[in-house]
Amino acid sequence: MAYADKSTDMILLVESARMVDPKVYHPERLFFLVSSARHFHAELLEKGFNAIYRKAPTTANGIREVQAELAKKNKGASIPILAAQQSSYRLQATLESLGAKFVENDFFLTPRSLFLSWAADQKSYLMENFYRKQRTRFGLLMDGAKPLGGQWNFDKENREPLPKKYEWQPYLHHKRDEIDQEVAQSLGMTPTTTWATTRSGALKALKHFLENHFENFGRYEDAISSENWAVHHSLLSPYINNGLLLPGEVVKAAVKKFEGGDIPIASAEAFIRQIIGWREYINGMYWHLGPDYKEANHLRANRKLLPLFTDSSATKMNCLASTVKDIEDRSWVHHIPRLMILSNLALIAGVNPQEFLGWMRAAFIDASDWVMVPNVIGMGVHADGGQMMTKPYASGGAYISRMSNYCGSCIYDPKKRTGETACPFTTLYWNFLDEHADEFKGNHRMAQQLAGLKRLSDLPDVRDRAKEVLRGLEKGTI
Repeated sequence: MAYADKSTDMILLVESARMVDPKVYHPERLFFLVSSARHFHAELLEKGFNAIYRKAPTTANGIREVQAELAKKNKGASIPILAAQQSSYRLQATLESLGAKFVENDFFLTPRSLFLSWAADQKSYLMENFYRKQRTRFGLLMDGAKPLGGQWNFDKENREPLPKKYEWQPYLHHKRDEIDQEVAQSLGMTPTTTWATTRSGALKALKHFLENHFENFGRYEDAISSENWAVHHSLLSPYINNGLLLPGEVVKAAVKKFEGGDIPIASAEAFIRQIIGWREYINGMYWHLGPDYKEANHLRANRKLLPLFTDSSATKMNCLASTVKDIEDRSWVHHIPRLMILSNLALIAGVNPQEFLGWMRAAFIDASDWVMVPNVIGMGVHADGGQMMTKPYASGGAYISRMSNYCGSCIYDPKKRTGETACPFTTLYWNFLDEHADEFKGNHRMAQQLAGLKRLSDLPDVRDRAKEVLRGLEKGTI
């Protein structure tokens, strides 16, 4: 829309049947994406743009159909295509094959060429190094050439578990209009009121976060609670990823709120880092690492996707049952359950990375190829052998116990690694280290963990219990 001329240009939106298959994708995700697109089309028409919304088997089919129709109306004239850079290798290649010309994608703040230039100069791709350059480049939270507050990040202050009897802020709900209802009916589902499908609704979500959650976002950023599925997270990633909000305006609004004096710098820095640091870094790494990166399986993990990922009733583990139920309900959980519960289990249980990636890609409302491939293959299951992360994000039940309230009422004990009541995370964590000790022995960041492994006197029992746990997970009985 930013590049369109109302007098000469036509804007085409294609609803690809392949990308809205309810047998593949979470219904809430499909509802959000389709309804957002149809609302956007209606908004374009209201603003006087020549806009077509076309349903087709694939994106390429839809474009070819409309091109042919326009060419016929214009006596065989060539119909050029102008598009934003796409969010996946497949879509980029599709549009290139149709002869499209591209402009920078304003869903991101960092041009691909700039990121690739940064990456070419790095011995290792540390996000922190990229983030510091971004802070300097944009002049955000800076005191001259130094970071405001005297340090670049405040992670050590942002790892608090939630206190008991915590006072929760109310959730924001969004009313459903006629377009929403039509989309829901076409999909045969009843949507929640969790996600906005309009630009105005997305702006309300941004305002709600800044006024009600921004202050405590950083402090409890890593906390998990069965009492509140969102904690203090912004819930803005779906809107930024589909264009209802632009990252620049979100950062600008956050800085303005911080400068008002009510927001701790630890919260402001943590939130802004997610957008100008992590989000931009992940997109850049997706394009830097290449189209074959998603097939990486360095640890040779080949277990089938476990039943519990697609059925919350297929496990007795409180943390997983609750997390997967949240996904079933609204297609979203925040980054710590994604990393330290879902991906952690896939990693230490040896689940095939491509099967796990496929599930994550289909299950989450904010999923796109660019965001899921590096986050899962690189960070989540260490399938790239350390190209992105210098160590695997593997942990036992102690971390989950410390950062959540799941373990107190669970039948499994995070302190135990053997026996029928041992936490599967704890058992599989030590078994994972044992199985891959040779792989990690040269990694200085794994030295402490491997030293702990050597001190285990019950390692044979751990191995036996791990086999029982894995069989139980495969059957959906653990």
